[in-house]
Amino acid sequence: MQEAIQAKSALISVYNKEGLAPIIHKLNELGITLYSTGGTAAFIEEQDVPVKHVEDLTSYPSILGGRVKTLHPKVFGGILNRRANENDQKELDEFDIPHLDIVLVDLYPFEDTVRSGASESEIIEKIDIGGISLIRAAAKNYKDVLCVSSVSDYADFLALLHNKNGVSSLSDRKRFAANAFHISSHYDTQIFDFFNEESDALKISYQRGTSLRYGENPHQKGAFFGDFDAVFEKHHGKELSYNNLLDVDAAVQLMQEFQSEAPTFAILKHNNACGLATRTTLSQAYTDALAGDPVSAFGGVLIANTTIDSDTANKIHDLFCEVVIAPNFDLEALTVLKQKKNRILLQLKHYPQPETLVRSCLNGHLKQERDNITDTEEVLREVSKRSTTAHEKADLLFAAKVSKHTKSNTIVLAKNGQLMSSGTGQTSRVDALRQAIEKAKNFGFSLEGAVMASDAFFPFPDCVEIAHKAGIQAVIQPGGSIKDQLSIDYCNENNIAMVVTGVRHFKH
Repeated sequence: MQEAIQAKSALISVYNKEGLAPIIHKLNELGITLYSTGGTAAFIEEQDVPVKHVEDLTSYPSILGGRVKTLHPKVFGGILNRRANENDQKELDEFDIPHLDIVLVDLYPFEDTVRSGASESEIIEKIDIGGISLIRAAAKNYKDVLCVSSVSDYADFLALLHNKNGVSSLSDRKRFAANAFHISSHYDTQIFDFFNEESDALKISYQRGTSLRYGENPHQKGAFFGDFDAVFEKHHGKELSYNNLLDVDAAVQLMQEFQSEAPTFAILKHNNACGLATRTTLSQAYTDALAGDPVSAFGGVLIANTTIDSDTANKIHDLFCEVVIAPNFDLEALTVLKQKKNRILLQLKHYPQPETLVRSCLNGHLKQERDNITDTEEVLREVSKRSTTAHEKADLLFAAKVSKHTKSNTIVLAKNGQLMSSGTGQTSRVDALRQAIEKAKNFGFSLEGAVMASDAFFPFPDCVEIAHKAGIQAVIQPGGSIKDQLSIDYCNENNIAMVVTGVRHFKH
């Protein structure tokens, strides 16, 4: 093993040739012998730089439509030999195998091909075999070989050539090797995800994350791993924080429940809706959503299910809010909302949401399917003597959607397509209900004729009794308690309508 190695040869086999030309010329300037094959060799020749063809080294042509080009002992022996191992060097001499000091590879774009919607046969052909093998071999032998594994490394490699004239230190080679295994592991994870249909294995890989100012609190580091630009077009505002991103995610999940509804506006704070309303105009929906809790709305995240117009924007402008999200904005609305330099404006795109949810737990992770069930009229089962009216049914389904996206234990109170209040994240359902009732009264709402939604069943009739005394006339809940009948009996005795859905929506 040598601490510093002067490269004398390089094997180059890349898919992405953008930024490759200056590297080729610098290697040639340094007198480094180049080996290559196929399209990369042709590219090097176009640069008027001499190159030795791998086919000449191995005495084998590229075969099977290019599937086999570099998989040969004369290639891998040149990479994997240990320079300080006497037997390895004797075998290189015996079989006329040259040292390969640098391996520069860029893999077939498997991930991009999958994302493009290409056919299965096209995707399969983008599974790189030779390239990934070259990367693993060169990175394994980092003590003697420098491995450049991706187009994202081109600039770093070129800087190294300029600064050290083809010499690399052990720390240089180890750094490039670490990135090579990062590239190869990510690549294999994407292939596994494409093929996997039955395994419950958990493999998560992102090429890189975006550093955030801090995590949940200023003393915590934070980063976002994902493709934010695939989800939003950002029109304006400061960089999103860790907490912003959590609220934005909660807002998007909630508003998906109202995608096909009349104009709907929601205001969220700490991942829970503090205001939400569906109206004939978005402007009125915003006004009534804000009325639900104008105190909590301060510094909140706002989201609409339709284009934000100038009338709505002018109302929003009077409120201090962190983020405004919509599928579109009128030009005049953007002009108004951009007047606050830090206000974040996000245009939501259509994007495929992950079907699984993952979170850290103890010394591992929890994985579950996304809760894709939305309570609809078809699943409602009337369990009380008095049936719900059409108006009550609409309000119950409205409240149930909000309840599904509110921290458990939760109780949601609604009337006329408006969130009146909710009790969120309480340790008992009774506490959640009392919190919701008190909050509604504090903001001047009458609960006479309102409806109640619960994210889980009622083990005792206390909640329906408290709700009834506050004016609630209809209830929606999953059911499933062995004491369901106690709550049903109270409803029957007091002319309250109750429906059950059969589906619990806990959110922790």
